[in-house]
Amino acid sequence: MEKYQILYQLSPGALGVNLVVEELATEAKLVIKQVECLDEHHTNEALEELRPLLKLQHAHISLYQELFITWNSEVSSLSLCLVMEYSQGSLQMVIQSKREEKAVMDPKWMQEILGQMLDALEYLHQLSIIHRNLKPSNISLVSKNHCKLQDLSCNALMTHRAKWNVRAEEDPFQKSWMAPEALDFTFSQMSDVWSLGCIMLDMASCSFLNATEAMHLRKSLRQNSGSLKAILKTMEEKHIPDVETFSDLLPLMLQINPLDRITIKAVVHMTFVSGSFKSSCVAVTLHQQVVPEIITSILLEGNVTSILEAMENFPSRPEVQLKAMKRLLQIPEDQLGLPWPMGLVEVVVTAMKLHERILDLQLCACSLLLRILSHVQVSEELQKAGLFELILEHLHRFSKDRDICFSALGLLWSLLVDAIIVNKDPVVKIPALVIQVLDTHPTDAEIAEAGCAVFWLLSLLGCMSEWQFEKVVELLLQSIRLSQERVLLVNNAYRGLASLAKVSELAAFRVVMPQDGGSGLTLLQETYQLYKDDPEVVENLCMLLAHLSSYKEILPELESSGIRALVREIQGRFTSSLELVSYAEKVSLSLEAALHSSQERKLLGAAVGEEAAAPKVPILPEGRPHLP
Repeated sequence: MEKYQILYQLSPGALGVNLVVEELATEAKLVIKQVECLDEHHTNEALEELRPLLKLQHAHISLYQELFITWNSEVSSLSLCLVMEYSQGSLQMVIQSKREEKAVMDPKWMQEILGQMLDALEYLHQLSIIHRNLKPSNISLVSKNHCKLQDLSCNALMTHRAKWNVRAEEDPFQKSWMAPEALDFTFSQMSDVWSLGCIMLDMASCSFLNATEAMHLRKSLRQNSGSLKAILKTMEEKHIPDVETFSDLLPLMLQINPLDRITIKAVVHMTFVSGSFKSSCVAVTLHQQVVPEIITSILLEGNVTSILEAMENFPSRPEVQLKAMKRLLQIPEDQLGLPWPMGLVEVVVTAMKLHERILDLQLCACSLLLRILSHVQVSEELQKAGLFELILEHLHRFSKDRDICFSALGLLWSLLVDAIIVNKDPVVKIPALVIQVLDTHPTDAEIAEAGCAVFWLLSLLGCMSEWQFEKVVELLLQSIRLSQERVLLVNNAYRGLASLAKVSELAAFRVVMPQDGGSGLTLLQETYQLYKDDPEVVENLCMLLAHLSSYKEILPELESSGIRALVREIQGRFTSSLELVSYAEKVSLSLEAALHSSQERKLLGAAVGEEAAAPKVPILPEGRPHLP
């Protein structure tokens, strides 16, 4: 502390005392946060956690300049001192000013500041660093249009239960920004998402909610979402700017269960990528200074090897990566000089990871990977490069983006077909995401076709959980009804249904039971009428019927739906296709056996009835009949 002169003390923070000081050597004004620690072990633990924060470099994060330990002889305790930048203004002051004026915050300014906060948080989360103490008073304003996150904390300090309880009683506003799980001293990146959601809500509602009302609102959100719906409705009635975006975004950020919240990356996408928000900060991140056109033109004029070299030399330049991929897609087949360099796969996947916000690049990369896969079997290399995980993240984050979903489903198909699965863990997550995509795009025939193909392969690989079978059957039938004229969709959907019916009686029952669009058996007969001259389609229909007929409880449904006559017609039309004939024969034999069994039961029942109706003859004790 000898280096600094104390000027005055600010209001106590959640963790300790804040002192405004002047550094004697430079006359720079700084803030020192003094945090009283439990003991030496607690102090060292916090110090080790905070040390990496000294290395952070970001325009919108207020950095710690020094960390040191002092001994307070008056109370005989150790204090950890955190030296940080000083700033007069904060987002809290702006919100309070607007609240007093009952004025709506300027939407352009709000978007600019939000972009800076998101950019800073995404940077922290990429480094696996959690802020833990995000609130308007910890967002300093260096200038009118430049904010910085400050007062980053660590787990050792934030889990000091006794200190938190004291501070909460002194100032109830302190904990109102914290996520529900954070009140139990459990922190994650999702805790920051909750706090940011609360900040955004406060910025949007400060014109009509006073500070106390806003605090009670934040606290109520931890129990139920009803209060959020009400405030969003009020915002809509008051024509608050960007209310549509907030109405879509805040319910996803303020989920009580942290596992249900969206990530900071997803928030960026909803606001600044697919949404209409604009911020110079996000624009800088997405559109870096371009490499001169003449340089990229020279680099990309050569063959595949020279293009790969350009991509390797400029990995952080999205414009170079995009031009290179487009060039590779344009090269005619006879000029490719196949096989593709194996390093190209890794470079393309790396570019997708580095520039995941730029959708044009993602789409182009997917198309290029599909082209590579069509020429050479590199599925195993792509799996090892983490492409499965990347595709799953795309399907989750961009489920509403039709083109991304279509490309991702095509890549999944190429990776799964004839592939040796290196790691099954990411594959078992695919069904739920494909279900989500098909539910999101229920009338898109191309999405349905691609989804049916992936479902079929997943069913063959045994990568579906039994609880998903019914929903997948429903979606396969829905896809067939959507576009029966697409023969590839029809074939893959019926193959998927057959594969599921083979392993699950539950799935088989779902096929034959009536739904909103009618029974699957009725749909199957409609499909047959459309494709009765196509042996491949008819074979897939018969394969499904053969697996359905293996369940005795389903046979009466097949009989009553006219499947016997259908199979008889198929047997008459297709005599040379051995596989098709064998499926049809199995269905026919199963139905015949069921019919005989039913007739035998009827005869047995009649015989029992006649015996019951015959007159009873008394029997004498010695066993002779008693004649009247």
